[in-house]
Amino acid sequence: MRLWSLHPEYLDARGLVALWREALLAQAVLRGRTSGYRHHPQLERFRAQRDPVTAIGAYLKTIHIEATERGHRFDRSRIATIGKGVRLKTTRGQLDYEFGHLLKKLRLRDAARYQALRSTKRIFPNPLFSLLPGGIEPWERPT
Repeated sequence: MRLWSLHPEYLDARGLVALWREALLAQAVLRGRTSGYRHHPQLERFRAQRDPVTAIGAYLKTIHIEATERGHRFDRSRIATIGKGVRLKTTRGQLDYEFGHLLKKLRLRDAARYQALRSTKRIFPNPLFSLLPGGIEPWERPT
């Protein structure tokens, strides 16, 4: 499961679809509707919120917006509840780590997107996130 902190605009089509599916799985986990992935470290930041289900709903909404702008037809009705005013935090180090991780994936599966992004200097987070100074998040499992 990869719930990216970076803006979904950086993802290729395959990555965006995977993110949608994985965030829907995260929503099911947070709603107690699955026995798998209950202890996945990527869920820690959502569980830390006052209402984890509305937080993941707000996250899903940002993915849905990006997908719609690209012409994808993700089913918005699959979002259980969308929180208002939800703000998550991530660090610059986490964003940098994720961008490097994404570039490795794109180098293998989408050479054109890789070439377009590889010289990107400023990486933006998902609109739901506030950016803080710091290294990789403690829940991240670097490969």
